[in-house]
Amino acid sequence: MKDSAIAVSGLRKTYGDKIVLDGIDLDVPAGTVFSLLGPNGAGKTTTVNVLSTLTKADGGSVHVAGHDVTTDAKAVRAAIGVTGQFAAVDELLTGQENLQLMVDLTGVRATAGKRIVTDLLERFDLAEAAQRPASTYSGGMRRKLDLAMTLVGNPRIIFLDEPTTGLDPRSRRTMWSIVRDLVADDVTIFLTTQYLEEADQLADRIAVLDQGRLVAQGTPDDLKRQIPGTHVRLRFATVATLDAAARLFPDSTRDEEALLLRVPSDGGTTSLRAPLDRLDEYALSADEFSVHTPDLDDVFLALTGHNTEVVAK
Repeated sequence: MKDSAIAVSGLRKTYGDKIVLDGIDLDVPAGTVFSLLGPNGAGKTTTVNVLSTLTKADGGSVHVAGHDVTTDAKAVRAAIGVTGQFAAVDELLTGQENLQLMVDLTGVRATAGKRIVTDLLERFDLAEAAQRPASTYSGGMRRKLDLAMTLVGNPRIIFLDEPTTGLDPRSRRTMWSIVRDLVADDVTIFLTTQYLEEADQLADRIAVLDQGRLVAQGTPDDLKRQIPGTHVRLRFATVATLDAAARLFPDSTRDEEALLLRVPSDGGTTSLRAPLDRLDEYALSADEFSVHTPDLDDVFLALTGHNTEVVAK
């Protein structure tokens, strides 16, 4: 069993009369990716701010890298790196100069610092653009540079706040590859993201935060198993047809607004064919037919009542 990189118990935070975090518990094993999901206002950013010593908690205990964030904040800061939602690069400086600035701020020896800069430029595929101003970089290149700057101090725990927001699919997958490489080096990643596919691809464990409370925790597969399984989706042209079809499938659930009927299925060909045969038997026709297996979008909707378009911070 891996040691805990982050251990949180009974974390509370209020702003005036508003309870932002209402006694949350988290345990993040070292060398894993932990993803925190939640709708707008759920408390994700406040959680990250407390864990990274930027905000003081009002109650509970928080240990990061084995250090108490309240009594030993300096040691916590020495062990972590934080990459915010927006790339914190100086656009007037070149890529190399941005990295050198971070080296100078961390007090690394000149010889070692030069090696670190060179290694990071190569690692993040920025060597050819090293002498160009960051203002000329694409969004994906800026995010890579931002993360490279975070790694100058060799942090063992990295907080990534929506690291791929606004990136194209290719740049997003490049960032995923970088995250996986970091974890392979036993770095711990605490990830907030508005892309549920991203959490599904990267996270070893996921926690869903809603209105300041954790409503679920587990592996992506654990969370998917908490909601109904594979089903056939039938979409109809009229409410009358939907009503008639619903009477044929007592175990189905319906969506009045979308004129949609969900019929449980095991995914096999027989169970997929059966609803269509049943509709034909009663001279009913569906405009659309599809098979759906549970994903994190379904989990998020079931747990929070929000769709994934509002998962952003």
